[in-house]
Amino acid sequence: MTAVAQFLGLHPPFDALDPAALERLAARATVGEFAAGAEIFDGFRDTVEELAVVITGEVGLWSLPDHLDGEPDEILGPGGVFGYFSLLTNAARGPRAVAMAVSTICRIPSDSVHAVFSSMAGARFLAGQLRLPRRTESVRPRGGIVDELIRTAPVTGTPSMSVSEAARLMTARSRDYVVIPAGDGTVGVLTDSDIRSRVVAAGESGDIPVSRVVTPRARTVVTGTPAADALLQILEHGLGCLPVVDPGGRVIGVVGPGDFVSAPGGASVSLRHQIGRARSVETLSEQAQRMPYVVADLVRQGQPSHEVTAMLSLVHDAVVRRALELVLERHDEVDPDKLTWLSLGSNARREAVLSSDVDSAVALDESVSTPEQIAVYRVAFAEVDEILRRCGLAIDTNGAVASSTLFTRTHTQWRTAADQWLAAPLENKGMIMTSLMLDGRPIWGDRGLSGVAEVFGDLRSHPGTLRLLLAESLSTKARIRSMRDVLARRGGTFDIKAHALTPLVNIARWASLSVESLELDTRSRLRVAAGSPMLTEDNARVLIEVFDVLQKIRIDHQVAQLDQREAASDVLTMRRLSPLDRSLVAQGVREVSAIQRRMANLSHYTPVGE
Repeated sequence: MTAVAQFLGLHPPFDALDPAALERLAARATVGEFAAGAEIFDGFRDTVEELAVVITGEVGLWSLPDHLDGEPDEILGPGGVFGYFSLLTNAARGPRAVAMAVSTICRIPSDSVHAVFSSMAGARFLAGQLRLPRRTESVRPRGGIVDELIRTAPVTGTPSMSVSEAARLMTARSRDYVVIPAGDGTVGVLTDSDIRSRVVAAGESGDIPVSRVVTPRARTVVTGTPAADALLQILEHGLGCLPVVDPGGRVIGVVGPGDFVSAPGGASVSLRHQIGRARSVETLSEQAQRMPYVVADLVRQGQPSHEVTAMLSLVHDAVVRRALELVLERHDEVDPDKLTWLSLGSNARREAVLSSDVDSAVALDESVSTPEQIAVYRVAFAEVDEILRRCGLAIDTNGAVASSTLFTRTHTQWRTAADQWLAAPLENKGMIMTSLMLDGRPIWGDRGLSGVAEVFGDLRSHPGTLRLLLAESLSTKARIRSMRDVLARRGGTFDIKAHALTPLVNIARWASLSVESLELDTRSRLRVAAGSPMLTEDNARVLIEVFDVLQKIRIDHQVAQLDQREAASDVLTMRRLSPLDRSLVAQGVREVSAIQRRMANLSHYTPVGE
């Protein structure tokens, strides 16, 4: 039973249960083997009384009673769950389930199942299943994990080999890289590009050892990493290749951008490439306006919401960088090496959706210090804003853009301002600016810039300020209907960003700040703050689940608006949502509101920041 409990714990919706609950569930379960072609049950003929989970093998499902003689509508592999619809409705509504190969099936009685599906994790599982398109053939999806994208054995060298030897090895294996294990569990990478820039262009001899020019401690991913996560690393850091290592650190393969073309998110690779090559504003605009359709494709493929938003954010970054490059080509008076462009808001957190504004800030080198010099840069940044509008991106209407006086300063000016916000958060928009800048992520210039974040790293020594920031974070209440909605009789709509997601994002930002973390995305912030005095592990887990559910509903809504040629909006028309989605929104808001109340109550008698 322990083995069954461990297996269930690896698959949704059971992965949200604690070990004790899994053991109880497994103790009530029965496990049996079915020969190929054997009927497991016919949910159209009899009421299903047990939830079934595939442990090994494959199970074919027929979802329509008038097509039982054809091919199965869906084929499940290990971890697949079936029978829940009839079980929960207590009606003979299918499916018919047949073992397609010798299969081991775990059966869980109905009286042990309802608690699983009454949780947020169970509701999220059902929501996802109801949206999944039925397959008519047993085509296994590729690109689920990075291991599946490895095509050949890795090209591996040694630290003592010369650059010329490495180049010959790369040529013999028809690869543009060689991996150099360092002996301490890390690996280095040498690419064609490295040889050109660090050896040929530098006038070095090909006889020098690779250890002098290799990229040490290269980024790697561990086997089993989702393909989308590996792709994000490649795109975000501009990697030509990414070594894949086993848990022991042994390199088992290398993947590059071209390996992801057919994988989830692969379309964004091509789009980013085209955006980066755009030679005019017109071409850039044409390419950028493909972004919503890439998002729609990812949604229809069933990609998780956090992967969809991360891909869109990366494409947004590419558009902003190319727009900036095109503008700088026309402005000799603006030095590209003296500015660091920061993405702010949802783009910085990798949580952009189709309705997201582009927020930005710039930190300038100390040599660009006079108001007249800074004004010249701001003129160029205003041109970037205009190009982004032509690309279909919305520019923040509240003025959080690099062309604004408040958001273009020197590095020293930013640090001085951050010190002032820390000392007096109620003055000069201190708390608003703090929230904006804490989400800042450099996408041009000094990628290691974190001057503002460093200032706030000492926030624990300012408990009064930390308490004020908490109060501000909790001031935006999670709620289904605002008083303005009631007075205006707008009960049929709901602003999912303002009344649900923003309060949740605020909690995550503050909680992360309170534990001195520099994480940016909401899910990571909640994870790193889980178990802190103000945010229990259970609260953090619930908020992550709620965030995923609400973001999924939000993106689905905006893709539906795209299909109807409507502008993307965060205002949901409730009657357009399914009853399940309406229930999930309401439940999610209640969860966020309850955690807000708990944090507010604790703040009255718990030393915040200790």
